Amino acid sequence: MTKNIEPRHYDVILSPVVTEKATIASEHNKVLFKVAAKATKPQIKEAIEKLFDVKVKSVNTLVRKGKTKVFRGNLGSQSNSKRAIVTLEEGHRIDVTTGL
Repeated sequence: MTKNIEPRHYDVILSPVVTEKATIASEHNKVLFKVAAKATKPQIKEAIEKLFDVKVKSVNTLVRKGKTKVFRGNLGSQSNSKRAIVTLEEGHRIDVTTGL
């Protein structure tokens, strides 16, 4: 059986976030992803459902502001990044360590 995956789904979901906070959230059926800056919640939900073949309960998003740093006297800043906290329905799971 072939999945109906469109290339635009790969443009919405950039990468999974593997941190201590994300690991704790995975115990409560939540998964964190880094997403495109202009991605909307319905687009994120559709992309997750198509790519991982799971049922999404809700999507929460946040924009993480980039930090300002000084390196050898030069002022620089990291870019902002948008993240999505995806809550899955009961019985569905995503293991981000295996990849797509």
